[in-house]
Amino acid sequence: MAHSEERNEKRESAAKVKPPKRLERLKRPRRKAPADTQNQQQSDEAKLRPAAAIVPPQSVAGRALTLVVAIMSFLACLTVGAVSVVWDAADAWQNDLVREITIQIRPTEGIDMLREIDKAVALAQEFSGIESVRALSDAETKDLLEPWLGDGLQLDGLPVPRLIQITVGDPALLNLAQLRAQVSQQVTGASVDDHSIWTSRLSAMAGAVVVGGFAIMVLVLGSMVLSVVFATQSAMAGNKDVVSVLHFVGAEDSFIAREFQRHFLMLGLKGGVSGGIAAIICFIVVDMLTRQGAGQAGSDQMSALFGSVSVSLPGYFGVFGVVFLVAILTALTSGLAVKAHLAKVD
Repeated sequence: MAHSEERNEKRESAAKVKPPKRLERLKRPRRKAPADTQNQQQSDEAKLRPAAAIVPPQSVAGRALTLVVAIMSFLACLTVGAVSVVWDAADAWQNDLVREITIQIRPTEGIDMLREIDKAVALAQEFSGIESVRALSDAETKDLLEPWLGDGLQLDGLPVPRLIQITVGDPALLNLAQLRAQVSQQVTGASVDDHSIWTSRLSAMAGAVVVGGFAIMVLVLGSMVLSVVFATQSAMAGNKDVVSVLHFVGAEDSFIAREFQRHFLMLGLKGGVSGGIAAIICFIVVDMLTRQGAGQAGSDQMSALFGSVSVSLPGYFGVFGVVFLVAILTALTSGLAVKAHLAKVD
């Protein structure tokens, strides 16, 4: 009995003692934050948490594809630059040929050559659109024939035609058909050469170069498109589980395709810009080397054919167009490949 009374007294005394404040805080129920505060916290956490990309931004396949796109873009830009140089050279040749006409007078027995030359010069000066008329001297004619006939040429003993050079100021004002007809009628043994054969050949050559350049660009860009298709399929295979989960939980095909398009658009921009910059550097280096090598045989021959081997402003605009086209093609190709793959999964 005594023991039981002592136990009761200890319980009563323990009940009267207040618990520590720490225990009171632990026992108290936590107050719930308001709904607005919870939503604000969740939105802040969502902003701080970076969104994971479906396609890994850095991978061996991605770096390899960037290198392939850069090489293809470099080749396409070089093609554009070469086409621009040839087109400008052909246009300059055509302008020079159109503005120059030659009257050729063949020697005939019993005809005074000097009198016929003066007659042809006077006749040509009467036509509108002609800037100057000049008959080549004996020395100039010898200089023209020396590469084929050698030095010490005597024109008196050879039936060498005499040439009259006509410079056209405005080709639109010159009636070439009338000039040809009057020269052939009034000047004995004379004929007019307007270099139309050479002009047509230059036009055909320039057109062939442009068509060939476009064909090369199509092949290069086609190879790049195939590379992007294979890279997209590789990325789809490497992220098959992620794509499947997104697809089966209700993610639209357009959402998944946009993710891949964004990824490959950046790769295409990096590769295209790298290839374009490399091509521009090559253009500048070639132009500098051509100017520095002036006076040498090879440089003079190149200058005679193409003038100063430098890419004009339209060529540089073409480089920027190629870079833009490469980026767009890369993004579109990846998006179409992803949609085709998801359509097969459905």
